[in-house]
Amino acid sequence: MKADAAISAPPIFEVSGLTKVYRTGDVEVRALNGVDLRLEAGEMAVLLGPSGSGKSTLLNIIGGLDHPTSGSVKFKGKELSGASDRELTSYRRDHVGFVFQFYNLIPSLTAWENVALITEVARHPMSASDALALVGLESRMHHFPAQLSGGEQQRVAIARAIAKNPEVLLCDEPTGALDSATGIIVLEALARVNAETGATTAIITHNAGIRKIAHRVFTFLDGRIASMETNETPVKPSEVQW
Repeated sequence: MKADAAISAPPIFEVSGLTKVYRTGDVEVRALNGVDLRLEAGEMAVLLGPSGSGKSTLLNIIGGLDHPTSGSVKFKGKELSGASDRELTSYRRDHVGFVFQFYNLIPSLTAWENVALITEVARHPMSASDALALVGLESRMHHFPAQLSGGEQQRVAIARAIAKNPEVLLCDEPTGALDSATGIIVLEALARVNAETGATTAIITHNAGIRKIAHRVFTFLDGRIASMETNETPVKPSEVQW
């Protein structure tokens, strides 16, 4: 019975024929040009490709930060494409955690306080202390951002994203501002969150070595998915060749 339910369960995301066109005067830019994509529950996906290939645009749309020009985006079988701004706000609040290249922490608040802000608006949050422990910062939670390294600040940002217990964790260049040793620590935190919370995790990166930690890798080019590969045995972040 459980196996049948698992087989029939819809994917976390099902994207079909997705396009996004930006217009400035007479200039038209197709950021996405007919993208089809499925992300399954609990998987870790890496999105590779050069700047301008459509990766961030896709992440913004499935994360409810932007509207597509055409095409379909479904979250757990429910259509998001035509959702109102109010509906998308609720969707982001209840289901999605974001991690960006820049940490966007509030300087006057401690790590714990930065994370606790999210728990005040989430429906079913974990405690700020538990979220920080999950990324290995239980001993640094009362430090201010200026007292933390770049990697520690990024892990606070991850803790902030997961404190709401999201079903989806969307990461746009989370290691882009970090050196290799620090980047691996951040990837270890993301892998641990994926394994322990089951949050479907998508990571945008320019670093091709990171592809090996993913269950699946999508390579973007000119607004399309040029290829998809599956890793039968994803490696640990510590084994990534930076």
